[in-house]
Amino acid sequence: MSASLSGRTVLVTGATAGIGYETARLLARRGAVVLLHGRTSEEAQAATDRLIATDGIDSGLLRPLAADFVRLEEVENLAHAVVREYRHLDVLVNNAAIAAPERHTLTADGNEVAFQVNFLAHYLLTNLLEPALTSDPGGRVVNVSSSLHRTGAIQWNDPQRVRRYSRLAAYAQSQLALTVFAADPRVTAVSVNPGVCATGLLPLYGHEGAPAAEGAQHVVRLCDPAIEIVNGAYYDRSERVAPAPAATEDRTVKRLNKLAALLVGHTA
Repeated sequence: MSASLSGRTVLVTGATAGIGYETARLLARRGAVVLLHGRTSEEAQAATDRLIATDGIDSGLLRPLAADFVRLEEVENLAHAVVREYRHLDVLVNNAAIAAPERHTLTADGNEVAFQVNFLAHYLLTNLLEPALTSDPGGRVVNVSSSLHRTGAIQWNDPQRVRRYSRLAAYAQSQLALTVFAADPRVTAVSVNPGVCATGLLPLYGHEGAPAAEGAQHVVRLCDPAIEIVNGAYYDRSERVAPAPAATEDRTVKRLNKLAALLVGHTA
């Protein structure tokens, strides 16, 4: 059993399945209070019940929360609910992600769906939670990224990919944006590629994946205040490596912030 995380509060997005679920499970087993986010309250509650029933986790450590990241208004409501209830949040794990659909799809907010769910929703959530994200030692944001961020390019003139759409390019763009976002100086953040795991995203990678619990271990490790991190660092599983060059360029970080603030309707 690794060191206790009791007394720490962690919000995990996309915690109802795959790496998010396993991350929530491992954190709660180490005594952290886990705010378990799901797309719907039914899904979040079901995941919570499953953790209590199958892992014997104390229900007092789990709090189901819901927001469909396809609607930015729900992301705002989620952030406000967390700030109201928890004066401080030690860690935010930005994990929720979808594979971009075969056909170009826009959300009601007008954004390409993978760009919104995988990046813009997390951008908005992180900014709104900034007052609660503690600056105590170990307070941090962990963005669950992907090695595919290296193949991505942010289409500055057409971020919604209206003109040319490919699901793989859209997914890679969302992961690159999330990785670049970790270098934003406002909150201490890192990105981690948990490795290819057998989750709903596996078809994008097209080969066999490791168990989700294995990927989750790399995420949980970065949630531990005993692990010192450098803002903007990128980890490939447990190794700190250089991310795609764009992720370390000040100009790209500033430009992405401007674009994201515009698309979520909030000024940076």
